[in-house]
Amino acid sequence: MSDEPDRPESPAAGEGSPPPEPGPEHATTGLEMARAVARSMATGRKRRAGSRRSADPFGRRRRSTGPTVSGAFPDDRDPQTLDATIDRLVDEHGWSTDVAVHGVFARWDRIVGNDVAQHCTPERFADSRLSVRADSTAWATQMRLLAPTVVRRLNEELGDETVLRIEVLGPHLPTWSKGARSLRDGRGPRDTYG
Repeated sequence: MSDEPDRPESPAAGEGSPPPEPGPEHATTGLEMARAVARSMATGRKRRAGSRRSADPFGRRRRSTGPTVSGAFPDDRDPQTLDATIDRLVDEHGWSTDVAVHGVFARWDRIVGNDVAQHCTPERFADSRLSVRADSTAWATQMRLLAPTVVRRLNEELGDETVLRIEVLGPHLPTWSKGARSLRDGRGPRDTYG
């Protein structure tokens, strides 16, 4: 028999009751402390597993792909402005020249003047060649005469040698060919009433 007073048994590991409070008559030993730490870790794991299962219905774990906390400076995970996002998209795909040329299409009247812009419109840009459609043959001739000046002004705005040549297209003319067959050297429509 020992001289120690009878103490209640400490709960077994995993029962979920809190560890006994150390009092003046009770000295915590290393074994009881280890059991308390193990119980708290087990309940913490169960809570984390429960929250993970509720987030993913199939119980899959997410792989961490990098730091999950944003730092003091902006990075890719922070909200971006639409302007910055579009600029990054244009740079990634190499569309900067095409976007700049189509911006010139929008400012065409300021580059060539209102009179020319009313009768000549840019249609497409490919291989450093700008195609311009004139609404009459007289304006097509005028645009051909102005072409070197317009090329110089376009290259001032877009950068050197972006536009090398302007191809002037005449007006859209009606076609007299009807049907699937035609004659190669036919005289075309003519007066057959007289």
